[in-house]
Amino acid sequence: MDEKVKKLFSEKNLVFIATVMKDGSPQISPVWGNYEDGYVMVNTAEGRIKHKNVLRDPRVAVSVVSKDNPLDMTTIRGVVEELIPDYNYKHADKLTQQYMGREHYPFKRDGEKRVILKIKPIKVFVLPELKMSE
Repeated sequence: MDEKVKKLFSEKNLVFIATVMKDGSPQISPVWGNYEDGYVMVNTAEGRIKHKNVLRDPRVAVSVVSKDNPLDMTTIRGVVEELIPDYNYKHADKLTQQYMGREHYPFKRDGEKRVILKIKPIKVFVLPELKMSE
């Protein structure tokens, strides 16, 4: 994977994930995510619409844009290869450190079960290096 893409996923940049609804229409959500061992890892809760959608259709699109330069971005089409339970919040805590600089995920809800969407990139588009002033 391109180093620029890895960098975008390692910073405090929101990730947008698009899933496919039952009727075929797109659904998009802003999420926290990172890149590990060739996969995009997105954390969500069981029962949320994106979770339900990927159970039915694992195809997704992901986009991440630099908070500092909107021209520094990537889009990825891929497939959710695995749903990994994060019931101990280990991954959620890791993302909380990345995005908030805090040790523990602060938004826990009673009865909520976190899950990681492990996304295999199929098609990756990286915008060439541009600056806002160019």
